[in-house]
Amino acid sequence: MSDGRTTVVVITHNRRRELLHTLDRLAELPENPPVIVTDNGSTDGTAEAVAHHHPRVRLLRPGRNLGAVGRNLAVRQAGTPYIAFCDDDSWWAPGSLRGAADLLDRHPGLGSVTARIVVEPQGTDDPIVEELRDSPVPGPAWLPGPALGSFLAAATVLRADAFRAAGGFHPRLWLGGEEELLAADLAADGWWLTYADHLAVHHHPSRVRDATLRRTHGIRNTLWFTWLRRPVGPALRRTVDLARTVPRDAASLRAFAEAAAALPWVLRERRVLPPAVESRLRLLEPSQRSSKARRYRG
Repeated sequence: MSDGRTTVVVITHNRRRELLHTLDRLAELPENPPVIVTDNGSTDGTAEAVAHHHPRVRLLRPGRNLGAVGRNLAVRQAGTPYIAFCDDDSWWAPGSLRGAADLLDRHPGLGSVTARIVVEPQGTDDPIVEELRDSPVPGPAWLPGPALGSFLAAATVLRADAFRAAGGFHPRLWLGGEEELLAADLAADGWWLTYADHLAVHHHPSRVRDATLRRTHGIRNTLWFTWLRRPVGPALRRTVDLARTVPRDAASLRAFAEAAAALPWVLRERRVLPPAVESRLRLLEPSQRSSKARRYRG
């Protein structure tokens, strides 16, 4: 039952207990995947605990918190054609890594496969699952599931070469909606993203989190993505829409201030998406007005 096509990549920061639970679950998978953990500067003994309890796991210790770029470091070390991301409080269901690899093997134009997210301990679908199933993005007839405009790093298997060619996660975005920019760049490179309802990831949300900081980064990163990749008209409309729908609080004000302060490098790096990819993003805007606004409220 072992399957050597996929490496599981996990980033972590000061969540020793949750990470060890996740690694226990990954060690039980029939696929027996190689696992790489990037410890983003933990100070709670995470790295030592991983080395002791899971010596087969490859442990990277950059010495500071790199956010999502910690995944980039791990992907550079991976030797498999596919990469499965999961968070330190989530884990793949048995057989799902094999199922995702089968889809990627079968469809050479497919860049990523996102699985259903099951929230524990309730065992219920995450609310985002309904949005994934009902994605309005049109896709080619060969696509094995709904076409997506983005993906969720905690529940996605990607083609490693496509990830590397697109540049991985942008170093300035850190964490919080960091997938949107990478997903658009994958689409611009010609890759399709899909959702597979028969695959699953379990997520037991950690209580060790700064929801306000994550919300600030989510708003800021959405603005940066919009200014980096959208044409002027849609970028202005999206910016105004965000300003109208996010909470009027200190976190939102900080997000807009950080985004505006970065305009010099944003304009230097600005690269508008191809029209076909931009048209897909426009189809997503009605659902974003409700879904994104809810998440920005925490």
